[in-house]
Amino acid sequence: MTTEAIRRSQRLNQITHAPHEQLDKAVKAHAPFETLASYCRFLTAQYLFQAELKTLYTQPLLIELMTDLPERCRAEQAKADLQDLKASIPDPVTGGVDAPSLAEALGWLFVSEGSKLGAAFLIKRAVALNLSDTFGARHLGEPAGGRAEGWKRFVRIIDDLPLTPEQEHEIDRGAVAAFERFNALLQHVYAPTAETEPA
Repeated sequence: MTTEAIRRSQRLNQITHAPHEQLDKAVKAHAPFETLASYCRFLTAQYLFQAELKTLYTQPLLIELMTDLPERCRAEQAKADLQDLKASIPDPVTGGVDAPSLAEALGWLFVSEGSKLGAAFLIKRAVALNLSDTFGARHLGEPAGGRAEGWKRFVRIIDDLPLTPEQEHEIDRGAVAAFERFNALLQHVYAPTAETEPA
């Protein structure tokens, strides 16, 4: 009896399970939706991460694979959220994604796009802080065309791409690195010296 091979997106979910769980625990530990000051730190991490990925969302070779890729980037929304809350726009943090291969970049984007599903729950929490998808929590808002549909289209492209065995390793590496990077940014912004509270 032959076992049907799992789809690439399923494999990516499996191999990122541990770093994803670690990140979830870190977010909960920092309680970003308990106070506006804590939320501002969380938002700063979101902005830093999305700003780092902007080069991937605007990469011509990647746009050939996904024509709507530039519109999917949330760096500008996160920046507007910071401005709404009169929080400072942070300087880049060293150690971000740097000239990844095409497959590795897709791994990073897989994590960024997947986080939009979780954002559906986060924006409900943000409402308690008087935030919304038009003020302070734009980056958590519903993407054009809907979260589920946008994710399905993205996953379909990821699953259907012909990749070499080496590229399979690269996409895996990119996805794991993306979770580790966001975790590092989270620790950075919640460090005692970080100054991200609203003015």
